[in-house]
Amino acid sequence: MTIPDSGCVMENGASCLPCTPEEEKKIVTDLRNESERNLKEGNLYFVISSSWFRKWERYVGIDGDENLIGNQSSDSRHINGTSSVVAQRPGPIDNSDIIENGSDSDGKGNDIQLRRMLMEGQDYVLVPQGVWEKLRGWYKGGPELPRKMILQGVYHKKFDVEVYPLCLKLIDSRDESQSTIWLSRKASLTELFQKVCALKGIEQDKARIWDYFNKRKYAQLSVSNKTLEESNLQMDQDILLELVDGHQSSKIGMDSTGNDLALVSLEPSRSPLTIAGGPTLSNGHSGYRSNLYPGSSLGSGLTDMDDGFDACNSARKGEKGGLAGLQNLGNTCFMNSALQCLVHTPPLVEYFLKDYRAEINTDNPLGMHGELALAFGDLLRKLWSSGRTAIAPRVFKGKLARFAPQFSGYNQHDSQELLAFLLDGLHEDLNRVKQKPYIEMKDSDGRPDEEVAAECWKNHKARNDSVIVDVCQGQYKSTLVCPVCSKISITFDPFMYLSLPLPSTITRIMTVTVFYGDGSRLPMPFTVSVLKNGFCKDLLLALGTACGLKSDESLMLAEVYENKIYRYLEMPLEPLASIKDDEHIVAFRFQKKEIGKTRLVIFHRWQEKAELFGTPLVTYLVADQSSGADIEAAVSKVLSPFKKISSAKAHVGKENGILLDGLDEECSCSDARSVENAELEGTSCTDLSIPLRLTDDRVMNFNAFKKDTLFESGKIIGKLLRVVLDWTDKEQELYDSSYLKDIPEVYKAGLAAKKTRQEAISLSSCLDAFLIEEPLGPDDMWYCPRCKEHRQAIKKLDLWMLPEIIVFHLKRFTYGRYLKNKIDTFVNFPIHDLDLSKYVMSKDGQTYLYELYAISNHYGGLGGGHYTAYAKSTNPTSRHQLLISCSIRELDLNPKWRQERHHIVIQSLKDPDECNLQYYCLIELPPIKDRQPASPATTTVILR
Repeated sequence: MTIPDSGCVMENGASCLPCTPEEEKKIVTDLRNESERNLKEGNLYFVISSSWFRKWERYVGIDGDENLIGNQSSDSRHINGTSSVVAQRPGPIDNSDIIENGSDSDGKGNDIQLRRMLMEGQDYVLVPQGVWEKLRGWYKGGPELPRKMILQGVYHKKFDVEVYPLCLKLIDSRDESQSTIWLSRKASLTELFQKVCALKGIEQDKARIWDYFNKRKYAQLSVSNKTLEESNLQMDQDILLELVDGHQSSKIGMDSTGNDLALVSLEPSRSPLTIAGGPTLSNGHSGYRSNLYPGSSLGSGLTDMDDGFDACNSARKGEKGGLAGLQNLGNTCFMNSALQCLVHTPPLVEYFLKDYRAEINTDNPLGMHGELALAFGDLLRKLWSSGRTAIAPRVFKGKLARFAPQFSGYNQHDSQELLAFLLDGLHEDLNRVKQKPYIEMKDSDGRPDEEVAAECWKNHKARNDSVIVDVCQGQYKSTLVCPVCSKISITFDPFMYLSLPLPSTITRIMTVTVFYGDGSRLPMPFTVSVLKNGFCKDLLLALGTACGLKSDESLMLAEVYENKIYRYLEMPLEPLASIKDDEHIVAFRFQKKEIGKTRLVIFHRWQEKAELFGTPLVTYLVADQSSGADIEAAVSKVLSPFKKISSAKAHVGKENGILLDGLDEECSCSDARSVENAELEGTSCTDLSIPLRLTDDRVMNFNAFKKDTLFESGKIIGKLLRVVLDWTDKEQELYDSSYLKDIPEVYKAGLAAKKTRQEAISLSSCLDAFLIEEPLGPDDMWYCPRCKEHRQAIKKLDLWMLPEIIVFHLKRFTYGRYLKNKIDTFVNFPIHDLDLSKYVMSKDGQTYLYELYAISNHYGGLGGGHYTAYAKSTNPTSRHQLLISCSIRELDLNPKWRQERHHIVIQSLKDPDECNLQYYCLIELPPIKDRQPASPATTTVILR
């Protein structure tokens, strides 16, 4: 591909005038597209301040919907309607607002530190190297902030620009001085040694570098191709430099007498713990072994010391386990919160503290070769064996980054997304089915639900059989109905959690202005609530109820844009998603008998300025053959409610202290005209003072017509006539045109943005909202086997079978076109005896009572926050424990605690024979940034 040059070149080699804004836009767009087609590891990208980049976008004519770093709008009307104001050319590139104070703006990009917690799109943008070179050539400035693209993941690879390289704090054992080293997470240990030795001016064979996490020697690092990420090195952690020469060793490695302290053994710990079975601990739980499969990668790196666990710090005699906290490794509170809820799930605790070696599936292509299950089991055993010693889950995070690269790095994420990945990953790693059989799914074909449900569950278990399926998976019934041919499809699908919407998030508030085609009343806006994924027929039904539509009347929806009818929404199955919040929607009210007659559209134009204004009016010509006089009469009738009532007329109409201000609502059209005739002499319903002309669909050509001109319905193209009214100051005095101008938008986001804290709702109402019948979204169409086309089917979910552990995920974040919002509505639910029996469709006679056993809380809003977790101890006399990073404290289940914002609720099925085991877990969402949502923010509830 050939990229245009950035400007012409004169004979002396100097550049002449710079590119035009249009040329700059095209060059940058082409370079960006070329870069996306050639993604590869090592490509350079550059960080640019969003504040400067937005100025450049405005200069080259890119609006908020059509930007080079976000999604492009599908609405061409808004793109074409750009402002006529020409933005000024921006000055030099200025990145000073995104770099740390004190950073050398003239230094190299690798030495300049970005401010922490910046968000892409909001604070900065990433541009390919070619784009940066063009922008730098045109505008100069800087400083330049290059960042490399890296490839992450093992089985699911993805490209990512490493905006924040790994920051390591180097401690020199000779003088205890500290230095900061920045390296890519993908850099090798060899590169680390080279950089440290070059910085300190020492020979590589004399350097000894330690993983010095939390000021403890965890492991000695050796020169190899092993990456820093694989070595479990974390952001901002310490590394220790020592020299091989003993007399130069630091006091850090010596005791108070100057003698060398014993180094931490690099061999696996000799403690009686094992990974998946082995010698039994004194509390009856089996232990943890360092390497389950010698010579394999399954046990590599899983030593007791890696996570800060020490056998000597195990639970004290008589003390229950599960009291250890998890250290925050840098924005990992979302991970810690989800982990604490899982490691306090009684069936999982019982399972992972026993010998589960036989169930590890190393050959499952959908799993992680058992590594995730081993890492989780390792962490769970440490948490249940370390007393109250805090654990740093570095090994687990490293495994997580390998198999789920979306969780790598140090950005905040959604705890529900992590929980879903963990449950699914643990299931695949522990799947007892080694060879999954091929099973052809059958349609229900009118068979009894019980038969179809049992068949589907049997087929599911034939391919999926693990402890996660045993305790965490249920089954729901899904019914789809084609809106065209009424084909019904019934399936029974497994679920691991239920994503429950808050009732306010599945509906949509829409404001539509109703105009009366018979001129009986002034236009009136109505605000109604409809399903987000609904159709125009749903909006018409809600509008009809709101405005008191009679049985012999109907409504016709239309969109008004630039004072014209942009489109008619006449298809009942038109998705409401096609209507944007900032659009202006009107509904014209007619008698049903008028439909099919000649439609008359009336435009409004200022005669002096020759420009359109206001909302077009629509009525019908009932006669098969209409004259010019009939058209004038129809227009006059529609305009009659807009006639002004003068003070003299108001005085005449004043009786018993009541003014006729509400004449349009209280009196009939004939009454209104009689009052108006008393004031406006010589004016009748059929006398139109405003000049009237015929026009075309573009409202560009205008033709006069006479009163005796005849218009035959059969000869009118499309049975549609268009006329334009030329308004002058005289007509402005007679008619109130403000009703034509100020029609509201469908939804004004700014007015409701602050009204997110609503009245308390119950968990049952959220479940009802989840199970409500609703149309599929336009992006989630269903292929109808009878129509042979994709249809926006009507979907209905029902719960058929509930698991022992049920997870409710409460969706608390909403995303609009221009606004993202967190819903702070209090969701009320019982601590004990949550009865879900009435929601279960299968008639198995079982009672489904659930108890709360743990909670994950999120504090803060869309712009940031922090996760904590609550969990019920297995000790019946113990209170719930608040797990905050590495600290734990007891608490009562008081009303204040229950009002904290939660996102994930985990409950367990209550055993009538073991009523003392009352577990209930609630997990809340991670902080989601308002400018770059990592994923749909939610709340998850788990019951047992």
